[in-house]
Amino acid sequence: MQEQVTQKTMALSIKTAKISGTALQAAMRQFLKMYRKQRDTPKHGKQTLKQLMRHGTGVSNIEITDANIKAFSQTAKKYGIDFALKKADDRYLVFFKGRDADVLTAAFREFSAKKLDKERKPSIRRDLTEKKAEAAKQTAKRDKVKNKDRGIEL
Repeated sequence: MQEQVTQKTMALSIKTAKISGTALQAAMRQFLKMYRKQRDTPKHGKQTLKQLMRHGTGVSNIEITDANIKAFSQTAKKYGIDFALKKADDRYLVFFKGRDADVLTAAFREFSAKKLDKERKPSIRRDLTEKKAEAAKQTAKRDKVKNKDRGIEL
């Protein structure tokens, strides 16, 4: 099992009429060059803390609750902020580059305005469940007595 975990597989395809040692060596060099370039280029958006530290800039952090993670991620993506999340109990620590502090404050302004608007709006689902409960109460109050009257009197 350990052997399967430690080994990785890579695919390399070469278009050539006849494969030789020099052609294979040149292809492997090109492959390794592209692999190192991709590995060393800094990522953008959500990433691990280690990848964020690799950018070579100072890192700052803020706290955010678990319920707000998805909305914050969308806002950070919109503003192009590089950030990393680290879970601490029921809250998250958001790490970001120190130079992104101004952009982050603008993103948080928009994020908090969005949250306030969402809280102010009436919830349609909540209203619907309340109306259903009221309708159920009214139907329970109605009399269940049915009179059969055929219009015949004695």
